[in-house]
Amino acid sequence: MGHVGSYLWRLRQLVGPQLLLLPGAQVIALDDAGRALFQRRADTGDWEFPGGGAEPGQDFRAVAVAELAEETGLRADPVELIAFASLSDPDDHELEYPNGDRVHAFALCFVWPRATGSLRAEESEVAELGFHPLDAPPQPMSRAAARVLDLYREYVLTGIFQAC
Repeated sequence: MGHVGSYLWRLRQLVGPQLLLLPGAQVIALDDAGRALFQRRADTGDWEFPGGGAEPGQDFRAVAVAELAEETGLRADPVELIAFASLSDPDDHELEYPNGDRVHAFALCFVWPRATGSLRAEESEVAELGFHPLDAPPQPMSRAAARVLDLYREYVLTGIFQAC
């Protein structure tokens, strides 16, 4: 679907570029080698994890599954997603898009430890997809993705859900 027609797009028609609060989800999808799926944004060129904003009627797992499928073509079973962190700190997750639209995103972050399927980039949002080692992520990475990666590393070390 891409962005056009989404809940956020419909709100933008009413309020313009002003700051909006946006619940959503992000997914670190790991392949059999433990590499994470990254996607390069079509608008900024930054690398990030698949994810996006909620649509009416979705819970966090449904957002994660829908965004993963839309942006990458991968189909996750919601029960395989493990929540490891929340990201809400505006220093990390207040975003301004190239068109001037602003959001303060509140994301529940999931890891999908058994990512399988055929990759297919959603061309209006994703310029490139690829699995990369967690210790050598592609650059430039978005500020939010770098923070999610830090939260995931801390979760792996401690086993404790991370909140910021």
